[in-house]
Amino acid sequence: MLILNKENFDEALNGNFLMLVDFYADWCGPCRMMAPIVEGIAKDLEGKIVVAKLNVDDNPDIAARFQIFSIPTFILFKNGKIEEKIIGAVGKEGLLEKITPHIKD
Repeated sequence: MLILNKENFDEALNGNFLMLVDFYADWCGPCRMMAPIVEGIAKDLEGKIVVAKLNVDDNPDIAARFQIFSIPTFILFKNGKIEEKIIGAVGKEGLLEKITPHIKD
């Protein structure tokens, strides 16, 4: 899983691929609940999607840029553009429901 910060965020976003970014904070209970789910999705969809995490406390400018007002928030980027924004601890099925239609086999 890719860990994003202000140094590598824009470069990572500019890749020609599908990327799910988990906007989280260490103190956030729902974020901690979703962490193993996100890791599982990263393993299950390896080679089809890039999964990354961004700590909003450490990167407030990026969080503000994408209007992250509630965490966890998951944004699915394709070729650097937002495809889906998922807010809250939606569980594995909730994430996969939004991600799967964007994956090309």
